[in-house]
Amino acid sequence: MSTFLQDFKYGVRVLSKTPGFVAVAVLTLGLGIGANSTIFSWINSTLLNPLPGVRRSVELVSLTRGVRLDPNPPFSYADYKDLRERNQSFSGLLGYHIGDSLALTGTGKPERLLGMLVSANYFDVLGVRPILGRGFLPAEELKPEGAPVVIISFGLWQTHFGQSASVIGRTMDVNQHPLTIVRVTPADFQGSMTGLSPDVYIPLVMDPVLSAGWRRLYMRETSWLNVYGRLKPGVAPRQAQEEMNLLMQQIVRQYPDSHQGPNDITLDPLWRSPFGLNFFTSALLPMLQALAGALLLLACANVANLLLVRGVGRRREIAIRLSIGAGRGRLVRQFLVESLLLALAGGFLAMLLTVWTAGAFAELIPPTSIPLSINIRADYVVLLVTLVVSVLTSLIFGILPALRSSRITPATVLKEEAGTVTGGLHKSLLARGLVVAQISLSLLLLICAGLLIRSFRAAQRFDTGFDPNHVQLASFDLLPFGYSRESGIEFDRQLIARLEALPGVESVTLANWVPLSTGHHSATVEPEGYVPQPHEQMDIIRANVGPNYFRTLRIPLLAGRDFTPQDAAGSQTVAVVNQAFVDRFWPHEDALGKRVGLVDDPLTVVGVARNSNYQRLNETPQPIIYLPLLQDFYHDAVIHARVSGNPAAFAAAIEKTVHELNADLPLYNVMSLKTVIELASTGERIAGTFVGAFGLLALVLAGVGIYGVVAYSTRQRSHEIGIRLALGAERSDVFRLVLGQGLQLTLIGLGIGLALSLAVTRFLRTWLFGVTATDFLTHAGVTLLLCLVALAACYLPARRATQVEPTVALRCE
Repeated sequence: MSTFLQDFKYGVRVLSKTPGFVAVAVLTLGLGIGANSTIFSWINSTLLNPLPGVRRSVELVSLTRGVRLDPNPPFSYADYKDLRERNQSFSGLLGYHIGDSLALTGTGKPERLLGMLVSANYFDVLGVRPILGRGFLPAEELKPEGAPVVIISFGLWQTHFGQSASVIGRTMDVNQHPLTIVRVTPADFQGSMTGLSPDVYIPLVMDPVLSAGWRRLYMRETSWLNVYGRLKPGVAPRQAQEEMNLLMQQIVRQYPDSHQGPNDITLDPLWRSPFGLNFFTSALLPMLQALAGALLLLACANVANLLLVRGVGRRREIAIRLSIGAGRGRLVRQFLVESLLLALAGGFLAMLLTVWTAGAFAELIPPTSIPLSINIRADYVVLLVTLVVSVLTSLIFGILPALRSSRITPATVLKEEAGTVTGGLHKSLLARGLVVAQISLSLLLLICAGLLIRSFRAAQRFDTGFDPNHVQLASFDLLPFGYSRESGIEFDRQLIARLEALPGVESVTLANWVPLSTGHHSATVEPEGYVPQPHEQMDIIRANVGPNYFRTLRIPLLAGRDFTPQDAAGSQTVAVVNQAFVDRFWPHEDALGKRVGLVDDPLTVVGVARNSNYQRLNETPQPIIYLPLLQDFYHDAVIHARVSGNPAAFAAAIEKTVHELNADLPLYNVMSLKTVIELASTGERIAGTFVGAFGLLALVLAGVGIYGVVAYSTRQRSHEIGIRLALGAERSDVFRLVLGQGLQLTLIGLGIGLALSLAVTRFLRTWLFGVTATDFLTHAGVTLLLCLVALAACYLPARRATQVEPTVALRCE
């Protein structure tokens, strides 16, 4: 320990003599380590700890049926119960549903709650203990519609009940039904769907009461539940998945009509669950972490080169220490202690940066009224990992320079005069190799940044098939307020008429969905004259829309007409389909007038719309059928108002108009359609922003690294340059000599970097839109840019070399 303290004190003393070198090294390491610790803070808060407040979340898995990446809930209540009761792999299997509109009524002010309908064992399976009260009882699940109880979140307890302990046993009206409060959840518990934090938890069996008699609780063919399971000790996920698939096959054979299409069950750890925020972050964040790791390696190469340069200047000091008895191992240890000091200082700077930048993830998400819950912070785990990374980093950039600098012959060095240093840096393969590595990694990061930035710009300019500009959205749900089909249609009619009369409103419609938002409705169709292939999936997207929908969104109609107010109950049942529908079911035929079977209602096609994007920006065109909302009523709807100015300026007028018809009806998800598009490209924005920053930093580090090595190497060769000039060499020859040295390293690095980027960028395909991973323009442009930076970095040392005076250079010998 005493020896280490001596090395520590000596290292502090030595480093204090070169403040410029220390500042550059610490800043370089701080940025490299900080980039990694920032991304890790996001990973730690989302992927490693997806459900805060849950006991041993590593034992929990998410179950998916059918298409894994389908964002819709995969299970019916009946299937969930069968799987829960028959399986032997799980100690508990919970079901939940989130997203239905729940209104807090009886308070005098319209307010929407984010509610979750859950199975009675929900909190037991998650291992969440209450602050106050009890959980749901198994007996409360036995009697449908007979469990009028509710568990409230810590946040709702704070805002609505003043954190009063007497809240247990009180009632609150939800959808005009009194529910007894039996529990308050802990403050750190945010529910079971990442990114959303529910206000209330209500037993699943209360769904028919809260949804005004909707019978999905008893409909095996209706999938509306997400399911999580806690594995029993010793049961592997693959074993559990095999058992669940066997059980599902039995259910399919027993109820074949209710299970059309794929029914395979997939188990995922919660960090990779296709539901919630982790659906996006599980692919985005590891990619960003890998690129941040490449940036850290680039920073290490840069500092290693600085240490090599510094080591050349300390050759006499090292030779003297070796001559008086210091062993090579002692010198290596001393150099590593100095590297550790630099890394710890860089790590401290990285911690400060991480505390500041950890919240950048949430800031890059466009402002929205959707109740998102993204709590990312730099906790003790992040700071501990930053410390460990700093120590490992000191070994990465310190070990090779330490071994190289300590490998000298004291007698040879001591014979050299102060002005001459033979065996300089220009002869070091290690220094040249580090420069090549810097250029290669810089090119990789720059190409990745270029592809992602071009992808994001392409997404912003992409023609989605509709015009999102100047459209204000606002959602409402009539279900909690007891509207019948007839009264609901009349409400919609009056609302459209009043909104159309508002000054500045150009066109208004309603719809039960918003393109490029999460979730959609589907329907099984039977197109006239089409014979399905065996096991062909006939479910397609279904959208219920109001009059003038295509006019309001400016979706071109390729044939036929838009819906009108006359497409109402009692009139001919009609539909509009898109071009993808026609291409799949009626290729090379006139779709107008054809019939489509939908459940028991035959519909007549009256229009064909241009293809639009419905779920993702990079999706291939898929069929969709539009139904008139005034004919096929849907209780929840989204107002689409095309206005002449800023959409946000019309939000208050829209809310006032709604409350003139129903003062208790809350509006939610009030935003512009442009915001929805921005939300749909959030992943591309985050990736482009951070990888772009990584690429810019890589460009600077590469330029500095090339300049430092070439400049120092040129200074060490001043005697050689003097001899060349004295023997008649032209100064232009010297310029080409020095410039060629740098460009040679640059070209080697560019070649390796291009090969590396072609191998790595294929992993970016998921995040690329409108540009391929091998895009020639990006690869060529970035290569040229880095080549120009390298040329500029080599130009100054080369120009300085031409100014060497032979008499001065030779006098140094």
